[in-house]
Parts: sequence; structure tokens; C-alpha cells
Amino acid sequence: MRLPFVTATFIALSVLASIPSVLGSGVLTPLLINEPRAPFLASIAGGEAWRVVTPMFVHFGILHIAFNMMWLWDLGRALERRRGAAFLAIFIVATGAAANLAQYAITQSPLFGGMSGVVYALLGYFWIQGRINPAFGIALHQSTVIMMLVWFVVCWTGLVGPIANWAHTAGLVIGVAWGFLQGRSAPARPPG
Repeated sequence: MRLPFVTATFIALSVLASIPSVLGSGVLTPLLINEPRAPFLASIAGGEAWRVVTPMFVHFGILHIAFNMMWLWDLGRALERRRGAAFLAIFIVATGAAANLAQYAITQSPLFGGMSGVVYALLGYFWIQGRINPAFGIALHQSTVIMMLVWFVVCWTGLVGPIANWAHTAGLVIGVAWGFLQGRSAPARPPG
């Protein structure tokens, strides 16, 4: 079995981008969606387009990065094997950008980060594919879906501190929609 290159690359980038915040030296502000206190999307409008994607690489603490990378390794690797490296790369960038934009547009705060919008997109994608497309060949265990949805609700209560709930929500909705549309249009086949 070959190394899941795309999955491993996104994990490595996340670890590297998170080192400053995990070590307590702050966040690399060029990785945030916008400079703090700058007008809405001013940095992106000024030509820094990478900022739409880069917040997904920044994590705030060991548990934050460990949780997200565990799920990315598990679900990303499975999707990379099933649909191919290019599909996974597009999926991560598209769902990450959408989740980041949703979080920023609704909260107006650039101080968020993490891969959890993508993780919830992967969850939604696998959940729906497993239910409507038997040819996909991968179905999440019901307890996994329940646990992740319970965590989703707990995060919305505010009991666990500041969470990018709109990024989680956007990721989940986009993942479900993508899984539904793709599951209805064509059965999955292994790449190659």
C-alpha cells in the first residue's frame, strides 16, 4: 500500500503552521484570513488570496491539532484511496476555503483556525455516500457519526470555549451536499 501523499502533505503543513501557536509564541498572522482590525477581506482583496485557505492549517494547542489530524488521517486517507489524490486535494481546498469564508463572513473575526471544517465535510461526505451509494464501499459506523454530531452540538453550546462553529456547520453541510450529489450521479470506483 502506498503512502497517502495528499493526506500526509496536509497533515505536515498543519503541523508546521501550528508550531508557533502550540509553543505559545502566537499565530502567524499571514495565515489568518485577514489581518486583525483590517476591513472585511482587505488582505484578500489586496492580493493575498492564500488567506482563503490557510486558516485551516493553523491550530491552537496540542489537542486541537491532534483531534483534527487524527480524523484527517483516518478519513482523508480513505477518501484518497477511494477517489484519488487529485480528488482529495480539491475536496480539502474547496471545503476548507468555504468553511473559512463562512466563519469569517458570519463572525467578522479573523481569529480562527483549524482543519475541523474539512473534517466535518469529510464526515458529511462519508456519512451520505455510505447511506445512498452502496458501490462507494465505505460506510461510517453509526457510533462515529453520533459521536461527531454530539460533539458538533456541544461545541455550539459554548461549553468548550471559542470554537469556529460556522466553519464546522459549513463543512458539514457542504460535505453532505457533495456526497449526496456525487452519490446520486455515479458510483465510486477506485482510482486508476
